[in-house]
Amino acid sequence: MLEKGALYVVGTPIGNLGDFSPRARETLLEADFIAAEDTRVTLGLLNRFDIQHKPLISYFEHNKLSRGETIIARLREGETCALVSDAGMPAVSDPGETLIAACREAGIPVYVVPGPTAAVSALAVSGLPTGRFTFEGFLSMNKRSRRLHMEQVKGELRTMIFYEAPHKLRRTLSDFEKLFGGEREIAVVRELTKVHEEVWRTTLREAAAHYREHEPRGEYVLVIAGAEPPLLEEPAYTIGEAVSMARGLMEEGTPPSEAARLAAKDTGLRKAEIYKALTRE
Repeated sequence: MLEKGALYVVGTPIGNLGDFSPRARETLLEADFIAAEDTRVTLGLLNRFDIQHKPLISYFEHNKLSRGETIIARLREGETCALVSDAGMPAVSDPGETLIAACREAGIPVYVVPGPTAAVSALAVSGLPTGRFTFEGFLSMNKRSRRLHMEQVKGELRTMIFYEAPHKLRRTLSDFEKLFGGEREIAVVRELTKVHEEVWRTTLREAAAHYREHEPRGEYVLVIAGAEPPLLEEPAYTIGEAVSMARGLMEEGTPPSEAARLAAKDTGLRKAEIYKALTRE
């Protein structure tokens, strides 16, 4: 039984309808109305799973502010809303983010019904490090915003996940090759869970060259290896050399604490470490 006056964020399949969960179906069946990115796409899903006569309201990027107010008002009146996107989890590179934030601000309960997510699914099958990663979504088409985004990730050490549409893929791969270097590893993940699913582990140079010759088709997730961590420089002085320096100062009448401070200043080592070693000998 759904809680009245609550928003339910429902994950839907990213390709294979077999991934639609029983709980997701039950939630859509019980909700008073459904907020959908494209009502035509959602209607197809409802028909496939025999969810009949369910009121739909469109909620997408260009009407999210006005339509969000309408949804909030209905929730305050005690109705229950299920929020869905065309595919995957709402709010992930999706205008649902705005509605969920508005609900939180208004004190309206928000619950999640987990479902497929292209970003994490692509990461899992990429073969690249998964312990730490960053989701970067889509790069902007605006030149200034795009350049700023790329500058921000230039030195990123974690695995990076990007979404990209086929008509922008060539430019994006070319930009990444220039930014990260041609030898940086990438997993080009295409059409996840669909008939033509493909995971191609390669380098940015090879990926960019391939798609200059072949037409991109389908939706893409690009999983890019992070930068190699910088090598830590060896300290210019050892602790023994620093202690010898401090001891020389003490022989000239400098107190141990001050001798350790001066040695630390000259060697770049920690004063406490030098002082401890100095007084222990």
